[in-house]
Amino acid sequence: MVYTVTFNPALDYVMNLESISTDDINRTRSEELYYGGKGINVSAILTRLEIPNIALGFTAGFTGQKIKEMMNSDGIKNDFIELDNGFTRINVKIKYGTELDINANGPGIRKEKIEELFGKLKSLKNGDYLILAGSVPPDLPDDLYSKILEKLDGRGVNAVVDTTGNQLLNVLKYKPFLIKPNHHELSELFGEEMDTTEKITVYARKLKEMGAKNVLVSRGGDGALLIDEYGKVYLRDAVKGKLVNSVGCGDSMVAGFTAGYIKSHDYGEALKLSVASSAATAFSSELAKADEIHNIYKTL
Repeated sequence: MVYTVTFNPALDYVMNLESISTDDINRTRSEELYYGGKGINVSAILTRLEIPNIALGFTAGFTGQKIKEMMNSDGIKNDFIELDNGFTRINVKIKYGTELDINANGPGIRKEKIEELFGKLKSLKNGDYLILAGSVPPDLPDDLYSKILEKLDGRGVNAVVDTTGNQLLNVLKYKPFLIKPNHHELSELFGEEMDTTEKITVYARKLKEMGAKNVLVSRGGDGALLIDEYGKVYLRDAVKGKLVNSVGCGDSMVAGFTAGYIKSHDYGEALKLSVASSAATAFSSELAKADEIHNIYKTL
């Protein structure tokens, strides 16, 4: 079984405008509402790729209830912990030729609720996958992901971690199955501009030496690079197409890799499905559908 954790889910309210003005009332051409949050996005893509999974995390208030209703409608299994304060955030995405994102902070999470999550994670067993994706709210410690992996250490759970900074560095000692920094995040970690494949390879290897089993680096328009557990380097060019949506591309990549490896136990195939999933989301107005992913996969 695959489990995802989203500490700070969101409703993404997308407003499409012809143009925007600061001197007058702006009226939309259309609007959409989506569930969001990195772990939730991963769960959505996994579900569409027919990989059984359960989305864990925290919701609050009427917006949290709406997220659960929408996920249930899409057949995405979830077991969220309900917070008794605040409401799950609403992120506003304004599109008018370019895109303006306004992301809310979200509700605070008390220590006893974190302990409740730890209790749920006790059911994970050898061979399960745990995907920790995204940042945590600012009132929580930056070693929270590592505390989760500490509790699971030695139980044979495959940890997949998609986060940045200290949250990422702190988990490496627990030898996660996969980490997925993008090239910008790799630059921030090491204070070096990742402007060549050679540099990215060198610093991805450093993360592997620090404990990660597999390191997948997303490179935007330059594709992706993987160093697998045996030290083999894989490169995949970006798929050609029109960028429609940048939200969820990295999450789709994580989901595609996990799904590809579960299905094939082959890292090359996992990378192929990973790149196809990311591209399919990039070329769609929302998270990619299964047929969109498979259509691109067949061309690779």
